[in-house]
Amino acid sequence: MATPNDMTKMMQEMMASFPMDTTSLQDAFKTSALLGEKMSKVALEAAEKSTEISAKWTKETISKMGEVATVKEEPTDYSKAMTDFASSQAEMVAETMAAFAEVAKKVQMETVELMLAAGKDFSEDTTAAMKKATTDATSAAKKASAAAK
Repeated sequence: MATPNDMTKMMQEMMASFPMDTTSLQDAFKTSALLGEKMSKVALEAAEKSTEISAKWTKETISKMGEVATVKEEPTDYSKAMTDFASSQAEMVAETMAAFAEVAKKVQMETVELMLAAGKDFSEDTTAAMKKATTDATSAAKKASAAAK
């Protein structure tokens, strides 16, 4: 009956007989990490720009509210102040939504570019790894068949 040490030795010998090049795994990890870094940069830039847009909108809204909140001489002045506020808000909403749309469009374009580049990088890494694995496996098979003769 085989002891655990015998199995360990057998597994070590078996794994040693299969050539393993970890550079392809390292390259794939680096490519993946680089993609993650670039995607994070895109997301953080979009979050920063969106925050700036929201802060600007809020600041402008608050400044426009000052006119609505002041005491008026005539009752009609209150309705005029509200109408002016509503008009300015409608204009600001349109501008703000357009700004948000530009941020979203930029994120979408950058994401597509990154994904296309990553796909190309992963494809190149995979092709190189497969070529190397095929070469190594062929070489190992030739050595094994030569040793068997």
